[in-house]
Amino acid sequence: QVQLVESGGGLVQPGGSLRLSCVASGFTFSTYAMNWYRQVTGKEREFVAHIDSAGSASDSTKYADSVKGRFTISRDNVKNTVYLQMNSLKPEDTAVYYCNADPLGSWYHEPSDYWGQGTQVTVSS
Repeated sequence: QVQLVESGGGLVQPGGSLRLSCVASGFTFSTYAMNWYRQVTGKEREFVAHIDSAGSASDSTKYADSVKGRFTISRDNVKNTVYLQMNSLKPEDTAVYYCNADPLGSWYHEPSDYWGQGTQVTVSS
């Protein structure tokens, strides 16, 4: 069974930084693409960042326009962990952030059904 556990969320001031982690188990992590999504109460869950599986021939990362240049996704295939480094945080980044594992291995226009429980990020003075 695919299991994804996010951590690293919390309260941070505008302009601050936070690094989220998602530890994966129950599948061959290196063959899955990994995604970060976020959701604000009352809004649809939105795409944040993507990273391809190891060995993918396509672009390795992709970001939502709203976070491009501020967020960086990375992965450690030994630790079975995907990270989201968030810099220059804004109040509009406040959301629950979810990890998503995609067996297709590269970018696809929809997320898979494999989700973590989410971690809350609050950006406020």
